Amino acid sequence: MTRPVNPLVYSLAFVSGFIIMAIELLGGRILAPYFGNSIYVWGSIISVFMISLAVGYLFGGKLSVRDPGLMRYGCFFLLAAITLVPTMIYGNMVMDAVFLHIEDPRYGSLVASSLLFFLPVAILGMIAPYSVRLLVENTRHSGQVAGRLYFVSTLGSALGTLMTSFYLVLWFEVNQILFTMALVLSIAGLSSMLYGKLTD
Repeated sequence: MTRPVNPLVYSLAFVSGFIIMAIELLGGRILAPYFGNSIYVWGSIISVFMISLAVGYLFGGKLSVRDPGLMRYGCFFLLAAITLVPTMIYGNMVMDAVFLHIEDPRYGSLVASSLLFFLPVAILGMIAPYSVRLLVENTRHSGQVAGRLYFVSTLGSALGTLMTSFYLVLWFEVNQILFTMALVLSIAGLSSMLYGKLTD
C-alpha cells in the first residue's frame, strides 16, 4: 500500500516544477545582454539545467533512503531559495567577468550559466526523488506514485513556462521575479518543516 496522499508533497512538487522552468526561461533573459539570444546560448542554458537536474536527482535519491522526513525535505526548498540570492545580487558581476575573459559566446554562456544556475537547480532537482520516497510505503506501488508525482511536477513546469514567457517577463523585472521565487521557495520549505513538526 501507499501512504495516504499527502497534498503538501504534491503541492510542493508542483511548485518546484514551476520554478525550475521559470528560472530556465529567465536564464535566457539574464544572459542575453552579454551573450545574445542565439541557439548557442539556449543550448548552454538547457545543457546546464539538464546536468544540474541529473546531479540533483542522483543526490536526492541517495538522501531519500536515509530516514526521509518533511524537515529535510523543507531544507531543500530553503537551500534553493538561498542559492538564488547570489544570482540576483552578483549576476551582472559574474557575467561581466566571464564576458571579459571568454570571447566565444558558446563557452562564455556555458560558464556563466553554470556559475549562476547549477547549484540552485541541482538542489531543486533533489526534490523529485525525495518526494517519491515520502509518498511510497510499499515498493509495489512506487511506479504508480512516481508517475503521479512526475505528472504533477511536469504540469507545474508547463505552467511555469507559460506564465513566465507570456506574462511575468512583461509585468516584472527579472530580479523581482527571482526574488518572488526565492520567497515562495522559503514559504514552501517552512511549510514542509512546520507540517513535519506537527505530524511527528
